[in-house]
Amino acid sequence: MKKMSFTQAVDDALAQAMAKDPQIIVFGEDIPLLRRELLVRFGPQRVRGTPISESAFVGAAVTAAMAGLRPVVELYMVDFLGVCLDALLNHAAKVEAFSGGKWSVPLVVRAPCGGGYGDGGQHEQSLWGWLAHIPGLTVVVPATPADAGGLFLTALQHEGPVVFLEHKLLSESWLEFLGSGGRQTVQYNVPEAGARGEVPQIWKPLPLGQAIERRPGGDVMIVSAAVGVHRALEAAESLEQQGISAGVLDLRSVSPLDTTALRAAAQNTGRLCVVDEDYEGFGLSGEVAAVVLEAGIPVQFSRVCTQSTIPYARHLEDQVLPNRERIVAAVQNMMS
Repeated sequence: MKKMSFTQAVDDALAQAMAKDPQIIVFGEDIPLLRRELLVRFGPQRVRGTPISESAFVGAAVTAAMAGLRPVVELYMVDFLGVCLDALLNHAAKVEAFSGGKWSVPLVVRAPCGGGYGDGGQHEQSLWGWLAHIPGLTVVVPATPADAGGLFLTALQHEGPVVFLEHKLLSESWLEFLGSGGRQTVQYNVPEAGARGEVPQIWKPLPLGQAIERRPGGDVMIVSAAVGVHRALEAAESLEQQGISAGVLDLRSVSPLDTTALRAAAQNTGRLCVVDEDYEGFGLSGEVAAVVLEAGIPVQFSRVCTQSTIPYARHLEDQVLPNRERIVAAVQNMMS
């Protein structure tokens, strides 16, 4: 096994796939700079920069995918999907259903997401629940470099549109960017195991919709994705010192959702705590509760989510986003 950063793992899996499939192309704002190693290896025809117009290049990617290419388009932040949502909501996600399976859109949208570094509510959203609400979209949210590379390879082979979300606090390139612009004194709570870790020598695709248990637990199962998985692991260690056995379930993808693993976790522990950096209302946490309750499983349920617009000020932001202290308090309340 070798070690890579989260960003390196995604780029390495992408390079492996591009070497095998000439139909894979990459484009977006500043891509020749951001993916310069891919540019050197595969040339400007396959690694292209675009104007600052998400509507233009995401729309172009949808038609390119329908014409036989396998585009990877990159956004600076998932928040900017609001600018070009029509291309995903009304076109990419519906083409296969509307054409009776005659057309498909094998498109990957790669976008950073998440907060914890003081950039405000227009730039720090997660939005995976919002995107997973759209039928026809696959939404992938890995928490480790090994999962990031394997799931990105799966996304590249998928025959429909995939939104691949990379939490900024796990992304090497984003962390480098955040260290500039006068922010040298700002502290970021970066999970070491998520930002860098062991990866396979050769990438193999990982199945979509298959959660993984990061930590076993008999009293409660904490369910999360992306950075939330690492916050949950930290909380589980603190809870263990209090005599509470807390497990951690990493969803890895929000759509498809591993309903089997969720039902098993609820059945085995009788308690679920969902840690979700996306918004609480009408989101992933409510869907998890519905999956379990519709199966007739009696369960104690709690959730630690983002409940309001994310503030700019770091000390206020830390109170709004899920953290170890909020998770520990939620589990303690369940146990009492």
